[in-house]
Amino acid sequence: NSEPSLYKIEKELLSQKCNTKIKAILANVDNFELLNDIFKKQKVDVIFHAAAYKHVPLVEKNPISGLLNNVISTRSVCEAAIKNNIKQVVLISSDKAVRPTNIMGASKRLSELIVQAYADKFDTKKTNNKYQTIFSMVRFGNVLNSSGSVVPLFREQIKSGGPITLTHENVERFFMTIPEASHLVLQAACLGKGGELFLLDMGEPVKIYHLAEQMVRLSGLKIKDKNNLDGDIEILSIGLRPGEKMYEELLIDAKSESTEHPLIFKAQEDFIPYDNFLPKIKILEKHLKNFDEESALFLLKELVPSWKKDSTL
Repeated sequence: NSEPSLYKIEKELLSQKCNTKIKAILANVDNFELLNDIFKKQKVDVIFHAAAYKHVPLVEKNPISGLLNNVISTRSVCEAAIKNNIKQVVLISSDKAVRPTNIMGASKRLSELIVQAYADKFDTKKTNNKYQTIFSMVRFGNVLNSSGSVVPLFREQIKSGGPITLTHENVERFFMTIPEASHLVLQAACLGKGGELFLLDMGEPVKIYHLAEQMVRLSGLKIKDKNNLDGDIEILSIGLRPGEKMYEELLIDAKSESTEHPLIFKAQEDFIPYDNFLPKIKILEKHLKNFDEESALFLLKELVPSWKKDSTL
């Protein structure tokens, strides 16, 4: 639904000069009727649902827009997929869905629960339906240099002469490059048989402070601190933002299984059955469309009890 971003990505894809047909559609993914029309007319086989707001402070300040976009869109995608006998739906999730401390993370966990509920409800073994939409999820950490990540921010701050601002010198995050994440998501999709939550091996977590130091040095500059007052770029800690964690996790329960791919694991986590769960998502949607933030967040807490509202870890 972002016209400049859609224009940019379409232009980038068309510049690859491959034989694949590219069709850019300016639309809002929480619009079920529109999705249904697109899936039918375009004869879609596979959906990668990555259309989430992910900027923690912005979603924290705009919870209604964040929940409509992240949660209701997931329900709409799943419903339209079932209606059109789509072969496969893959939800792109986040490590922030694990024991979330912010609304964005809670919205991603709720999206996982929606996909799990659809996977269970429409399992062919239970429905005897000859058509089966394979629902699966891929959960991973930060993608280096992606939109809204720290790398573009630090690059801008270095270019303007600093300082680099980070929330806390001990904050740790998992990182993966854009090509790595893209390839592993596609490979995880090939492993999906229905209802799996795939986890990507992100390696060891990286301290954001060390990342900032490295970026300064790779720019041919020196760190300015108490030991080197003549340095070029200062690194300042400005304090954790509301709902921000010191570290991220990939597992809710500390159990995962290996798969055929050495960098892809899968986990079995608790979910809420469709018949108990989807009516509550409809109530949540009603609260959101009535701009009833208090009721929406109260229901969000009920559906995602692991969400630690207004806390910082």
